Amino acid sequence: MTSAEYVIGIDGGGTGCRVTVCDRAGNRLSQAIGGPANYVTDPASAIQNVLAATHKATFSVMDAPLDLTQCVAHIGLAGMMDKTDAGNIAAAMPFARVGVTDDRATTVAGALRCADGLLISVGTGSFVAAQRGGVQRFLGGWGHVLGDQASGAWLGLQVMRLTALANDGLMHHSDLTQHISARCGGTSIKLVSFVKDAQPPDYAALAPAVIEAANAGDRHGTELMQRGADYLSSCLKTLDFSNSEALCLTGGIGPHYAAYLEPQAQSCLQPPAGTALDGAVHLARELL
Repeated sequence: MTSAEYVIGIDGGGTGCRVTVCDRAGNRLSQAIGGPANYVTDPASAIQNVLAATHKATFSVMDAPLDLTQCVAHIGLAGMMDKTDAGNIAAAMPFARVGVTDDRATTVAGALRCADGLLISVGTGSFVAAQRGGVQRFLGGWGHVLGDQASGAWLGLQVMRLTALANDGLMHHSDLTQHISARCGGTSIKLVSFVKDAQPPDYAALAPAVIEAANAGDRHGTELMQRGADYLSSCLKTLDFSNSEALCLTGGIGPHYAAYLEPQAQSCLQPPAGTALDGAVHLARELL
């Protein structure tokens, strides 16, 4: 099999990037992971980490590295917002042909393929999408400063805000806020030190504690999960979601919101067909 017969799917976000090498039929041959690849956070590092993971993945397919100039690839990166960004990324890649989108498009392609439906994707960041008749519409995905409500980064930031209020005596501590306070150093001064240089993955690392606390009935944890779910429900309403449509929850945090959504949405939930990495492979194969 020659290099020209390989397709490469690449999925990158704030926590890391993943690369998979497939044959023309979409059968996976190898996979590798790399460092963070959020283009808006750090463009240079995103490109460098994608290239490093790609070389790692392709090196293990054969005894010698694949000739990437003969390969076809699709890259979906968080923070890739316009055609200029896409052009910069494509220009830095060695592939014969390459498609570049943000990670929202690859997530939809992975979960829904070509079918109609809606998607809630919640990981480090978040967005909600509808796909009908091949046309996609997206809400959110604007980063933790402007949005990403319900996301891991959002949950982490919100629980730190609640912890600061509780440390000041403006509200009662719960087990969750006491845990976060102790984890970050025990005082609000330490919280300030944390947020000074914190990036979305740092906030998202606190999200599992929020989810676990909510599952245990902690009032602050439950409040945050419900606030996140209310935002996601408002997105579904804006997208004219009906109970005749399929709804997928994806991302590391997305499925944890199932119990907090309205009954109509819960009744429409179905497993995604695949991941964002699967979507990248799907879109790469279309380039063939």
